[in-house]
Amino acid sequence: MQLADLGDVQLHYRVDGPEDGAPVVFANSLGTDFRLWDPILPYLPDGLRLIRFDKRGHGLSSCPAAPYSMGALVSDTERLLDMLKVRDCLFVGLSIGGMIAQGLAVKRLDIVRAAVLSNTGAKIGTKDMWDDRIAAVNAGGIEALADPVMERWFSKAFRATPELQLWRNMLVRQPAAGYAGCSAAISGTDFYTPTSGLRLPVLGIAGSEDGSTPPDLVRETVDLVPGSKFHLIRGAGHLPCVEKPEEYAQVLTQFMRDTGHI
Repeated sequence: MQLADLGDVQLHYRVDGPEDGAPVVFANSLGTDFRLWDPILPYLPDGLRLIRFDKRGHGLSSCPAAPYSMGALVSDTERLLDMLKVRDCLFVGLSIGGMIAQGLAVKRLDIVRAAVLSNTGAKIGTKDMWDDRIAAVNAGGIEALADPVMERWFSKAFRATPELQLWRNMLVRQPAAGYAGCSAAISGTDFYTPTSGLRLPVLGIAGSEDGSTPPDLVRETVDLVPGSKFHLIRGAGHLPCVEKPEEYAQVLTQFMRDTGHI
């Protein structure tokens, strides 16, 4: 386990693979830590430099007082990748991680050469929706939201499996302040204009059963970028890397080949 001390925040991160491998950076969703990506790792090509991290308020990273801004989350990621001397990476972001991907690509094209916007949007939800969710977390902890979140995250078939409990446990064990802080960051973000100015390879990935960021939202977002590609994973919800890891990894690998990353 490694911790990057960025001054105002400390980020838990992990790097796998050779130092000179093609860098692939993963940013996970609200309410998860970087273990979100564990299911796909066995299916990825050898030789990649895989970088994962827990955003502020999640996993083993520090948890500053809420609320957070998207700018702070993007800056955290930028500072971590600068520390690790990452350039020309493929950045894979899911949900709020996909928002971080958009913000970082707009700011630092020297760091991001291609982006996968998975189960995300240029804007997600409404201010009132996020205000209600933040109020519920502040009043009753993440447990108060856990069951509805599982319904949005996973297909009906997956919710019938024992594995669901692992992801429910991961959600409720995140710091409530971190969940509320990142919810505020999502609430305050509208990337339609900046994302429409991007000119880099982009792949959108959506899950047909996603109750948080439906396929039409993902497609609308990636369509802002000329030449982008879109892939729908059928039978999966908000976290297709968990429900359909082999297909997710295959799509990711093909995108790396198409963009000359491997």
